[in-house]
Amino acid sequence: MSLSKNQRQFRIAEILKRELVASQSYLVKLLAADGVMITQATASRDLDDLGAVKVPTGGGSVYVIPESTSEQVAPDHHLKRVLGEWVVAVGWSVNLVVLHTPPGSAHVVGSAIDRSGMDAVLGTVAGDDTVLVIATEAADGETLAIYLRGLAGLGESQSGHQVQEIYQTKEIR
Repeated sequence: MSLSKNQRQFRIAEILKRELVASQSYLVKLLAADGVMITQATASRDLDDLGAVKVPTGGGSVYVIPESTSEQVAPDHHLKRVLGEWVVAVGWSVNLVVLHTPPGSAHVVGSAIDRSGMDAVLGTVAGDDTVLVIATEAADGETLAIYLRGLAGLGESQSGHQVQEIYQTKEIR
């Protein structure tokens, strides 16, 4: 299978998250098992581009990619503060939630949701003043919208206690 450089490097990053890779040749074999054929030299360049480093383990050393700030999970209070400050309205349909913000601030809200680590969120798309939040199959848009509305402190939401019950029942996090 032929992948672009970005697609290939994304695959490598995913492999390094789930596998202990001690050598470039082993990485090449893991990629080949997924149908991605590359040379050891390409693996070396990709690891370098990704900022991968070898760290010692009990039995040798393995490649890891240091976590960037954008990949770190933000604390819950950060999401509540951002939603409370920037979200002005919430709507939903099936598995989609739409968050409205003042012009120019949707990216802040989208990033906070992405970094929250919520299992119920498949991803976000942020425009200028609107964030589209896509719920996973396990969560539904209405429940996620009620939860996000509660975090934002918007008037029509359920009480904090009821939102927490919905949150726990639907396993939003």
